[in-house]
Amino acid sequence: MIGLGIESTAHTFSCAIIEKKGKKGTILSDVRKIYRPPEGQGIHPREASRHHAEHSPGVLADCLQKAKLGINDIDIISYAAGPGLGPCLRIGAVVARTLASYYDIPIYPVNHALGHIELGKMLTGAKDPLVLLVSGGHTMILALLSNKWRVFGETLDITLGQLLDQIGRYAGFASPCGPKIEELAIKSNKYHPLPYVVKGNDVSFSGLLSATKRIIPKGLGEAFFSMQETAFSMIGEATERALSFTGKKELLIVGGVAANKRLSDILTSICKRHNCKIYTVPKEYSGDCGSQISWLGLLESSKNLAAKIEDAFVKQSWRLDTIEITY
Repeated sequence: MIGLGIESTAHTFSCAIIEKKGKKGTILSDVRKIYRPPEGQGIHPREASRHHAEHSPGVLADCLQKAKLGINDIDIISYAAGPGLGPCLRIGAVVARTLASYYDIPIYPVNHALGHIELGKMLTGAKDPLVLLVSGGHTMILALLSNKWRVFGETLDITLGQLLDQIGRYAGFASPCGPKIEELAIKSNKYHPLPYVVKGNDVSFSGLLSATKRIIPKGLGEAFFSMQETAFSMIGEATERALSFTGKKELLIVGGVAANKRLSDILTSICKRHNCKIYTVPKEYSGDCGSQISWLGLLESSKNLAAKIEDAFVKQSWRLDTIEITY
């Protein structure tokens, strides 16, 4: 079974092709074009969607060429139906519907966040993990129970990825800002006390964002180091509590922020205390990509019927914990 996946939830337009044999998947190609806003600015949905529309033909052609396949070799098409930015989601949906209707290929609208998890499991070999999903759109701690991903903790305001991007833009960088912040934070070890907010097993980053802005004049390295240590410690506390509660022996970190080495180091030390294996999605696939959409579509196609073209819409707000897992 060969699946084409189309990702367009935010700044990335990506097409990927995966071949599924049994329970294993092989990524044949994954091509991406990323919208880069001006320095100091965030993603403008209209401009990002225009970028996706302009680059979609080339990305699709490159994807097929690198996989050494033609469109008629594709068995199913899946696309990110949400959550995400409406104008961006609609570009991916239009491309998917056009291909599916013209070439008579089954179409599967899938959840972007669930794609992060399933691709992470496929690439790492994790079987029954507690999942930490940290990205620009999500900060959630999840475990699978009774065919649904249950939330054991999440952000009460902005996500961890938004925290990094907003403070980075305030400092004059262009989104995504995570790698630049990590680079500067490594150069400092001077910590300034900042708001540490964990409520139950949920976290809140808005106060940390405001306080970090106030200490930026003392030096970017010091400010970013202090912010990372505080935010990652909050995430670590909530994750450790969820590990204790669920008794899971695997922790899987997925999402764009999973690429941060300092976060990985903190969680690794926690897992050692709990005799728990830690899996981190490879950096190349931690951010948004077509592979997560393609693999999830292939999984769903094993149990679910394809959507009708007229029902293949997008859902800007689509909670991961509302989805029944049938595969």
